[in-house]
Amino acid sequence: MNKIYGSAKEALDGLLKDDMFIAAGGFGLCGIPELLLEAIKESGVKDLTFASNNAGVDDFGIGILLQTKQVRKMISSYVGENAEFMRQYLSGELELEFNPQGTLAERMRAGGAGIPGFYTKTGVGTVIADGKEHKDFDGETYILERGIVADLAIVKAWKADEQGNLIYRKTARNFNPAAATCGKICIAEVEEIVPTGSLDPDLIHTPGIYVHRVIKGDHEKRIEQRTVSAA
Repeated sequence: MNKIYGSAKEALDGLLKDDMFIAAGGFGLCGIPELLLEAIKESGVKDLTFASNNAGVDDFGIGILLQTKQVRKMISSYVGENAEFMRQYLSGELELEFNPQGTLAERMRAGGAGIPGFYTKTGVGTVIADGKEHKDFDGETYILERGIVADLAIVKAWKADEQGNLIYRKTARNFNPAAATCGKICIAEVEEIVPTGSLDPDLIHTPGIYVHRVIKGDHEKRIEQRTVSAA
């Protein structure tokens, strides 16, 4: 089965619909599937739910979909540097389900592993625990968190082979491996595609069995906050 597609638009063909649930890799502006997000914007689908650590910035990443009001709900751990994200949430225009960062990562990992839920101490005694099942283990209270299973996962990797095996580069790995596994369909955008067998099996981060479609593209690689000396 050919997994290589010519563009983000082609890779998304037949998959997008209103009200769908999308898991996106990335952390801030690091390792975000920017080409796929741009194509989702151009498609015009709306009322989307995104599970992602944050929403990029106002004009990049998921932020471009917030600007066009295509996102109904965010499942995130950080509002971050996105003023429009904050404005929509505070004004009641955007639904937000806050998750502690580790909990969000584990929810994605659990969903991808077929685990429907897990107990964690994180969030006990806070608004995070409101409405969730509580259970005591060995004298400690835990809350039940549900695994995430999304309609679509979109991720950014460094290299892929023709079978969809992925390698991420340094901190750009972040949420991407967990997000890749928790979607019913996973699309990866990469910087380089190499022949099958070219990647060292011991260095593969996401096995190709999880990846259904792959595109290669040029990436902007923005720096979220640039700090320089006065000298």
